[in-house]
Formats: sequence, C-alpha cells, structure tokens
Amino acid sequence: MLSAVASTAQKMDWLQRQLAPWAEQLSPMQSVTAEARWRYRRKVCLSTRWHEVDGWCFGLWRRDELIPIPDCPVHAEPVQTLTRWLLHTLPSGAEFPLAFFVQSGAQATLIVKTHRVPDLYWLDEARQAELAASGLDGLWLHCHPAAGRRLFARNGWTLLWGQPRSQDEFGLGYGPTAFQQQISALYQQALDAAEAFLAPEPGDSIADLYCGIGATLRRWTRRGARVIGVELSGEAVECAGLNAPDAVILRGQCAVRIPQLRDWTPTAGTRLLYLNPPRTGLEPAILAWAARSFRPTRLAYLSCSAGTLHRDLQALAAAGYVVAALIPYDFFPQTRHMETLALLQLEDFHG
Repeated sequence: MLSAVASTAQKMDWLQRQLAPWAEQLSPMQSVTAEARWRYRRKVCLSTRWHEVDGWCFGLWRRDELIPIPDCPVHAEPVQTLTRWLLHTLPSGAEFPLAFFVQSGAQATLIVKTHRVPDLYWLDEARQAELAASGLDGLWLHCHPAAGRRLFARNGWTLLWGQPRSQDEFGLGYGPTAFQQQISALYQQALDAAEAFLAPEPGDSIADLYCGIGATLRRWTRRGARVIGVELSGEAVECAGLNAPDAVILRGQCAVRIPQLRDWTPTAGTRLLYLNPPRTGLEPAILAWAARSFRPTRLAYLSCSAGTLHRDLQALAAAGYVVAALIPYDFFPQTRHMETLALLQLEDFHG
C-alpha cells in the first residue's frame, strides 16, 4: 500500500497528464492528515453471498470471486459496527435472499432479490435495541428482484426500523440513497472555493445542475441569489426542497429539463453556473446549452473524472471560457480516485 506522499504523487502525475493543456492552472492536491486517511468511508455498497458453512460474506467482486472485507480499514466505525451486527444477526440466504448492503451515513438498506418481503422474525425488540445503540437512524428493506448494475428501483421500499431521514453534521437532511462526499471537511473546502469564485450576490441568477440534496443550493440562496437546481433522484429532490426551500428545484435528467432552464433564464443580470455531474461528465445537450445559450459569466465544475473533465474543458474553451484554476481534492484516500474543481470564466470578462 502506498504512503500518503507516494499516493498523492501518483494522483498528481495522473492529473498532470490528463489535464496537460491547463497544467499551469493546476494547484497542489488538497488532502487530509495521515490519521484522517483511514476510517473515513460513511457511504458503502457491498455485495453479499451466503455460504452454508461460513455464513454471510460481505465484500467486493473480483472476477468470479467475492472478496470479504468485514474490517476494511477505510470504512468508518459505524459501517463496520453495522456490518458485524448483520453478519451475526441475519438468517440464512434461503430465508433472506440478500444481494447488497448499502449504507449512507446513518441510513442503511438491505437489498433483497425478491418481490415479497421475507420473514422478519429476526428483527425482534432485542435486535432493535441493538440497532438503536449502534448510532443508525434508519434501516430499510428494498425488494428488487432485478438488482444488479442498477441497485435501486422506484417501488419495493419498507422502513424496517427507525426514521426515514437523517441529518448530517451541517444540518442537511438526507435519505437512504443519498450521495455523500466521504470526507466532509475536504468537501466543505471545495464548496468554499467554488462559492468564493462564483461570488453570487442578491439579484444574480445561478443554475445548479446535478444538485443532489441541496448542499450548494442552500449556499447560493443564503447569499440572496436567484437559484434553480436540477436533480434526477426523487429522494434527493425531496431533501433538497427541505434543505434549500428558497430554490426552484426540478426533477429529471438535466438535458431533459433544458426547456424549463431556458424559461427560467433571466434576460439581464449576472448568470452563474455550478456543475457536479457523475463520472460520465456533462451531457452533450447540457454542454451546448451552457456554452451557447446560458453563457454564465463564471462557472464552477466539480468533476470525479479527469478524462471527461478534459473533454468538457476543451468544449468550454472553444466557446470562449478560460480556466482560472484547477483544484484537486483527495476525497478518497488509499484509492486511485480523486476529484477536481475547475473554475472558469468568460475570456472577455473583466469583473
């Protein structure tokens, strides 16, 4: 396993090669202390399999083998506590066809490959008391017979125990399928940098695409800006509405919501844009809308893929945008992954 210094050097070398046209704008990697590089993952998805002799196995697939990781050193203690509890509590695979275990902060989900809710005799009062002592807020059962590449379906949800929503350390409400950055201190640094660059003021209009549960929406509305967000997940949209009640929030794929974004776009005043897309980067229609139609004065783009970021930066550069800064964040210590915040502005902007 690489040391922190070697890991950072490896990631920076990769970024410098992937983002070579903007090497002068690339900042040093923002990371956490050595101690904080372990036990940080509060969001996990583990595959499961039942063995008649060994019982349940929770882990990750490598080719045709499920590698058990019951005590993974990057998993936070609440995750390890709950996985150990499940290993000793769940009935056999014949009784309980568990396929995946997902935990997001204080919300956890057992995904079973069946239409029918299995017998829950094992979740008696004593077991529920153990759950309450574990720090978990909600335990869900999700019946999804086709679970695989797509973990969640719209229907088949049952709250087995606890509350349907939790609050993170910043007071943001979230549910069982919420995406959460793993190291909140670094994430706040990234949002601080984006906010300082965008600098929204009362009367400015900011579009926030792939807005999640509304962490950024709340920042923009608190500064008095006029805000619209777009998010695909229904649960995230519901939480965003609670976390940022002053924002307009649309549900759906961002590209599908372009007509509503156009209707919302003001004819005067400063336009700003914040983007936090999945690994696939910006949808082509969104890239065209941003570069040719919306034309924000400044935009901030938090990317989890240097490859798709390179592609999208090239398109934005061709549309007249210059990269002011690229700031990498080591959100995933001890792994190959990182994220990069790109800050861009119109080439002819002098504000």
